[in-house]
Amino acid sequence: MTQTIQGILIPFLGTSLGAACVYFMKNKLSAMVERALTGFAAGVMTAASIWSLLIPAMTQSAGMGRFAFLPAVIGFWIGTLFLLLIDHATPHLHQFSEKAEGPSSHFSRTTMMLLAVTIHNIPEGMAVGVVFAGLLSGTSGISAGAAMALSLGIAIQNFPEGAIISMPLHAEGMKKNKAFIGGVLSGAVEPVGAALMILFSELFIPAMPYLLSFAAGAMIYVVVEELIPEMSAGEHSDIGVLMYAFGFTVMMALDVALG
Repeated sequence: MTQTIQGILIPFLGTSLGAACVYFMKNKLSAMVERALTGFAAGVMTAASIWSLLIPAMTQSAGMGRFAFLPAVIGFWIGTLFLLLIDHATPHLHQFSEKAEGPSSHFSRTTMMLLAVTIHNIPEGMAVGVVFAGLLSGTSGISAGAAMALSLGIAIQNFPEGAIISMPLHAEGMKKNKAFIGGVLSGAVEPVGAALMILFSELFIPAMPYLLSFAAGAMIYVVVEELIPEMSAGEHSDIGVLMYAFGFTVMMALDVALG
């Protein structure tokens, strides 16, 4: 159980450490650095969706023979549509965007920026929770190394993400302490979501392949809808694509080496 608690808190620690950059860096991140960090995060999330979620989902469905892909396909689409629903139901503002998405509201710009990142973090918390729930069940075939690899991979991509949140908030006029707290709170949804998945794990175990692919679908939605447009915004540059490839290979290597 200690390992599980550590596993669900490590990604939150990554966000918190990244948010603390607001105290040590005088200026906001340059557009080039933000693109690089966003590309890296997108690469990690894509690789995690494949190696840590979709492949295990199909492996667990091997008894279905040639239809072993079916739970993964169904779960992936449910996850995609779930994030689509949240995206349309919640007022939020993405990085580099001037116009808010979702229903109209009187929320401040900074509040909607925080909501955008919170939406982003929901599938990450669910992914960690589902994987550790599978580990605790002992029947899913998920190893401790594979679960920790996912947790570490998300923590690595959460570090730059925390900086990308807190520093723009400070640049918008928010005091450093409040900007730091905002960055930390944006990641709080991850351990909460993970804990809920573990709490109800006995109900979820029979549907584990669907839940793993559900988390993958939600994460890929975030990558395509939010991260890729952000890493490609503005003047053309290859840094986002290169860092995407770097993040992808880092997460892939972690999963294979630890799993």
